[in-house]
Amino acid sequence: QVQLVESGGGLVQAGGSLRLSCAASGVTFSSYSMAWFRQAPGKEREFVGAISWSGGNVYYVDSVKGRFTISRDNAKNTVYLQMNNLKPEDTAEYYCAAERIAYGVGLYEANFGFWGQGTQVTVSS
Repeated sequence: QVQLVESGGGLVQAGGSLRLSCAASGVTFSSYSMAWFRQAPGKEREFVGAISWSGGNVYYVDSVKGRFTISRDNAKNTVYLQMNNLKPEDTAEYYCAAERIAYGVGLYEANFGFWGQGTQVTVSS
């Protein structure tokens, strides 16, 4: 079964940056699209964005577009979330997820599962 381990979270001031990493095992990494989700206290999990198995397509939710960048390094079986110009409303636990079926044709929320354990991001004002 696929295993995902997130890292890189922490405390940062508003306007600062963090880079999250998600290391994958138990899957042919280059065959699967990958996604990032986040969940703030008292709120449901939110789809942040995703990158296709080919690396050629990336999706971001409007609230992070222009500030966050998703990338992947297949040689390291790792997907990244670079977060710039962070805002207090970005505070949440961040999770990565792998596509359930290889070579997916779209970056839809329902395509993703196999969650990691999460890493906490806290942005102070």
